Amino acid sequence: MADFTMPSLGADMDEGTLVEWLVGPGDTVTKGDVVAVVETAKSTIEVECFDSGTVGALLVEPGTTVPVGTRMAVIDSGAEPPAPAPAPAPPLAKQPPAPTSALQTAPGPTTTPTRDAVSTPLVRHLAEQKGIDLSSVHGSGKGGRITRSDVEHTPAERPHRVRASPLARRLALSSGVDLSALRGTGRGGTIRAEDVRAATAGPASRTVESREPPRPSSATAQPTYPARAAIAALMSRANREIPHYYLSTTIDLAVAMAWMRDRNASRPVAERLVPAALLLKSVALAARQVPDLNGYWKEEAFVPSPAVRLGVAVSLRGGGLVAPALADADTMPLPELMATLKGLVSRARSGRLRASETADPTLTVTNLGDQGVEAVFGVIYPPQVALVGLGRVTERPVAVDGMLTVHPTVTATLAADHRASDGATGARLLTAIDRLLQRPEEL
Repeated sequence: MADFTMPSLGADMDEGTLVEWLVGPGDTVTKGDVVAVVETAKSTIEVECFDSGTVGALLVEPGTTVPVGTRMAVIDSGAEPPAPAPAPAPPLAKQPPAPTSALQTAPGPTTTPTRDAVSTPLVRHLAEQKGIDLSSVHGSGKGGRITRSDVEHTPAERPHRVRASPLARRLALSSGVDLSALRGTGRGGTIRAEDVRAATAGPASRTVESREPPRPSSATAQPTYPARAAIAALMSRANREIPHYYLSTTIDLAVAMAWMRDRNASRPVAERLVPAALLLKSVALAARQVPDLNGYWKEEAFVPSPAVRLGVAVSLRGGGLVAPALADADTMPLPELMATLKGLVSRARSGRLRASETADPTLTVTNLGDQGVEAVFGVIYPPQVALVGLGRVTERPVAVDGMLTVHPTVTATLAADHRASDGATGARLLTAIDRLLQRPEEL
């Protein structure tokens, strides 16, 4: 038997809320399968299973907030089937299906198979990811049950996901509201919690609103969202506990940009490289060359990491910031790094990051070049000991062999922890980034 526990999805996380189980008792899972959706103060995360076997008892109800490390489920990794759960309550997977499903059955006695007889929660989740309508899939399992293999061998349709905040999704799930039927009032049509409450309140909406805190009277005042509050708490802790020092350098990108243009000339438009890929790869390689800045400050000592997990700061559409990790970014070929980064940003902004993508970045990069910023002086994410900031690529006058010319350049900055390193070490990292970008063929 193995325990599935509430994972730690960041240094600032001490509890999480179970939004949804994607498996039920008796389901077979393999290591790496997404089995649950957990909401933290910052985002909604898909949590993978770290063991293979058969799901036994589910110990936590959706909507429950529990501390990190709490037992949430039992997984039988042996050959024998798991013992039935001692609790008399029916398994959580047998709860009535949400009304958003195209396979929902009418209430009351019926001989029509329930949604659980058609497919498991994990299969429904895989279908949602691929944009597949399960009503059009022929089930090859017993009694017409749709299996994981059926979904994996069905051509993917164009996915459509309703834009909604994590809290709005949680409220819709608990109240049975179809998010696709709502009109969002947030930025870009994003459905907010207020939209879901308005849909469920009806005539009593004024009563519900009266319980909410009064809105700020100032036209410029903004409410503090949970994600923003969590970020503020973490950054306050970082400024309070970490003795920062800052360095910056301007890097000539003429060679790198010329090399990138040559490479892109023979590539399809969708596969062409962008400057961000070169910059991230150079930071990852530099972190491997200067290991004193790649790791964590734990128990009053620096612990270097044997691998480079490059955290990439991503701003969320509804507000807030997350920094998921590019695992082994130093060994990825540039095209693979670009594709991985694109998927990571997309999942972060749609609220579907996976737990393995949020765990333990060893060094974070914040790139605000697309926002027009020329230099970024960031705050370190504890327990990391360094953060690299990248500005926009800007043409500047530079002297080359005594002649003045104009080249594309970028300002790279470093915020580092003085407990773990000093300015000489930080300078080596920035110098390594510069040196690598002058030899882009080696990236």
